[in-house]
Amino acid sequence: MDSLTQILLGASVAAAVVPARHRRAAMGAGAVLGTLPDLDSLPLWLLTDDPVAQMTLHRGLSHSLFVLPLVAWALWAWFRRRGGRVAEAPRAWFWAIQLALVTHPLLDAFTVYGTQLLWPLPAPPVMWSSLFIIDPAYTVWLLGGVLVALWAGAKPVARTALVAGLVLSSGYIGWSLAAKAMVEREATRTLATMGLADAPRFSVPMPLNTLLWRVVVMTPDGYLEGERSVVADRGPIHFRAHGSDMQALAAAGDLPAVQRLQWFNHGFMRAQVRDGTLVLSDLRMGLEPGYFFNFAVARRAGDGNWQALAPPRQLPGDAGRGEQLAGLWQRIWQQPAAGVPAAMQPAAGAQ
Repeated sequence: MDSLTQILLGASVAAAVVPARHRRAAMGAGAVLGTLPDLDSLPLWLLTDDPVAQMTLHRGLSHSLFVLPLVAWALWAWFRRRGGRVAEAPRAWFWAIQLALVTHPLLDAFTVYGTQLLWPLPAPPVMWSSLFIIDPAYTVWLLGGVLVALWAGAKPVARTALVAGLVLSSGYIGWSLAAKAMVEREATRTLATMGLADAPRFSVPMPLNTLLWRVVVMTPDGYLEGERSVVADRGPIHFRAHGSDMQALAAAGDLPAVQRLQWFNHGFMRAQVRDGTLVLSDLRMGLEPGYFFNFAVARRAGDGNWQALAPPRQLPGDAGRGEQLAGLWQRIWQQPAAGVPAAMQPAAGAQ
């Protein structure tokens, strides 16, 4: 999630469990701890110029449920030895520090990017993908609780506001999971009629909401993309077909950057050959045809084989997102006119 939300979540959980006289200090400490795991980007930028490594190592060690509890315990023990507030209420501050750190990766796991909760185990990153990376409807409850607590200080209403913010924001996560289940259920029905019941797929909310969802399905020659409004849509999901150079992807499958990306994005990527260069785009983040993460990973050699680029290059995101985002609000409330399911036909420009 975005940094502001993580700051507010860390401040809320820490301040909710400490004694009232420590509340404002706990909000400051929780805010710092709540954003601390994302600082792993800084050493990654210094240690490597490989954009694939930078992307796939982020949310790794610093987001591990095997690592963060130990870091929290070490911080707690250090501050306790120094005396002060932590020594006055050691049990409450132990949980304040633990919760401020551990809730960060757990919240991140509800986005589609992928969070390596079990690092250093080789399990693929967790992507529950029920929240967009920025969602005001989640953040506003935490913000309200923190603002009241900053004003009220040690007054009982401060803790009430913090707990209410946490309960309401958690309830919104529950709603997002319910909405995702509705979308997945209809996707299962639609794909079964197309003979694609077992095709790999994912669903993810569109930007800034959980009412309109995007579903991507991998096929032998590319992928399908469709939208589903839990408010307006009825009947099957209408998918559009898009091509991907699966032959080139298979031929370059042994290259380390390709393998790393396939592990990280669960295989949800588009392959294109541009001027003899193999470009892989992460289908999870962006809107067709524009994706945020595009990597040139290999170049075709004279013998026709793929030669790895060292390091890979990250390419700018494709154009067109602004125009598409402008129509999302209307799409939430309006179902497109019924027509021939687009999944049965290639989209314009598909290869």
